[in-house]
Amino acid sequence: MLKILSSFLLFIFFFNVSFAQRISPDEFRSIRKKEDSLKVYALQIIQGNTDADRFIADSQFTKILVRALRINNSFYYPFDSLITISKLVPNDSTFKIFTWQLLVNENITRQHGAIQMRTNDGSLKLLPLIDKSDVVINMADTVANNFGWIGAVYYKLIEKQAFGKNYYTLLGYDENNMRSTKKIVDVLTFNNGEPIFGGSYFSVPDNSISKSFGARFILEYKKDAGPRLTYDKDMDMIVYEHLISETNEPKKKYTYIPDGDYEGLQWKNGKWVHIEKVYTFKVKEGEEPVPAPIRNSNGDIDETKLKDNNPTTTEDAPIEPDVKKTTPAKKKIKK
Repeated sequence: MLKILSSFLLFIFFFNVSFAQRISPDEFRSIRKKEDSLKVYALQIIQGNTDADRFIADSQFTKILVRALRINNSFYYPFDSLITISKLVPNDSTFKIFTWQLLVNENITRQHGAIQMRTNDGSLKLLPLIDKSDVVINMADTVANNFGWIGAVYYKLIEKQAFGKNYYTLLGYDENNMRSTKKIVDVLTFNNGEPIFGGSYFSVPDNSISKSFGARFILEYKKDAGPRLTYDKDMDMIVYEHLISETNEPKKKYTYIPDGDYEGLQWKNGKWVHIEKVYTFKVKEGEEPVPAPIRNSNGDIDETKLKDNNPTTTEDAPIEPDVKKTTPAKKKIKK
């Protein structure tokens, strides 16, 4: 036991020394002062009552964020208090990606963001993300750099490798307009330091649904229908709900709702391969699960059942943000 405790304390010591080498106390304090202002504007971007209030907050937030990031070794600062701003870092810690959204009006939502690259000397290398969703003709088939970004607020980053290269798959959402919301699967790569979004990373054995996939996968659905699109770590698979038109009008994406079936995407040889049915188990009629009451027919507690119902701790499955129409209410990015 003493040996384990000593090893743990040694790990903590080296972790703190390593962190101190990356960002000094003075640098940390300087960024934290700016973070106090950032969190106020970050909330106003979401809570502003008028479009002017939200635009001003977004502008101020962006300016102060850039100033904070210019402080040496800012890459290692967590910005934990910015709960309405998504901040994702891959396992290899080569970059950090910030994304957030701005409600222009009830029919237009824009995403803003930036990629901060890790540098050896701690200096800033920042790549702005410019949302071009409004002017792109076909978002599903567009491959672009950071200046032609198909905007989304990212809630999950999945790092994969193939053929000696790293691929970063991003799961995100776009509140789109008053009728529909989108969830997006996009693959980010780097070519000579330049970020590239999208590409031929989806394989669909069944040609009948191949039109759903292009340079990225976009799941568009009825406002607040809330289909799941998440990464299941145990299955090592992206899992999402199958959608159907509730009015039998497949061309109208704003009529799409989940039907209870699940599809999946599994990484194989540098591509996300489509899995038509993730769950195939069906309960036979008459074998449906029923509650196990802890009281018997006389109303007395059966203590033997209490022994079998002790709570156990399990790891929560990853869930994507509960995407709802942006209103002047506090909204937290879930990871």
